[in-house]
Amino acid sequence: MSTSAARAVSVNKPLNPAKILSTLQSEGKVIGRDYEAASLLACVQTGKHVLLEGPVGVGKTYLVTHVAELLGREVVRVDGDSRYTEQKLTGWFDPPTVLKKGYGPDSYFDGPLATAMRKGAILFLNELNRMPEGVQNVLLPSLDEKRIEIPRIGTLEAKPGFTVIATQNPREFVATSHLSEALLDRFELITLTYQSEEEERAILKRATLFAQKGKANPELLDWCVDLVRGTRGNAMFKRGASIRAGVSLYDVAFSLGGTFEAFMRAAHLALPTRVELSEDGLDLGFAKVLESLTEKTKKKSQSS
Repeated sequence: MSTSAARAVSVNKPLNPAKILSTLQSEGKVIGRDYEAASLLACVQTGKHVLLEGPVGVGKTYLVTHVAELLGREVVRVDGDSRYTEQKLTGWFDPPTVLKKGYGPDSYFDGPLATAMRKGAILFLNELNRMPEGVQNVLLPSLDEKRIEIPRIGTLEAKPGFTVIATQNPREFVATSHLSEALLDRFELITLTYQSEEEERAILKRATLFAQKGKANPELLDWCVDLVRGTRGNAMFKRGASIRAGVSLYDVAFSLGGTFEAFMRAAHLALPTRVELSEDGLDLGFAKVLESLTEKTKKKSQSS
């Protein structure tokens, strides 16, 4: 990760959370999230490992990325996958090299965990609870003792600054597993929920392709925020849409002309892959559910 040298912070130097939060906000990199960002900074400062939990699209990865960038900390990222193996995480011996040189440092290749430990970097495990339990358990020695044993090589001690930050989606999400009590006991937990309507509108205005170019359509922004928020806590949906869905919704609707009709067309393109209907919603059908939601958005717009 490239960062400004002026921003680099010693891992042993006390941080000024208020100043860092102010910089994040003034540069528009993080909107809201004061409590969560301050909590993350406090954990990093005290050498604690952090687990961020929240639904898809609430900004878990975004928060970690920009806090690390501001601190001048290198991030080694791993995306959770059910096919991920212990060897991919820690490291492996390359068979052709082993045949030529035997088992030793020259034939061993570091995985993300070993790389982060050698560099004293942040190991960012995105969607940790999508990884197999065996892979999760490999983390325990590095979390507890900041060391791991590499077969035929020896003990790898982590450099100062090594920190693990992981994210997980709530348990009700598909293809996720439960983290063991032993693993959870090594983390501090920060929970991220959906943000306020005002903050989501600001995020949408900053993130959308056309709004970034000064082509903001305030009315369209309102429609998009209202629609995605309307999918949450709604009996027709098992899982509602995040503001990330709102970004796609706005961009597509704007490119189609920015009218309410364009907005409805865009909703049929942007939402189906980003929400999950409940049994009641499935019985009614996506088209009917969406029609009802967009009609509510239209009435709200007309009355305001």
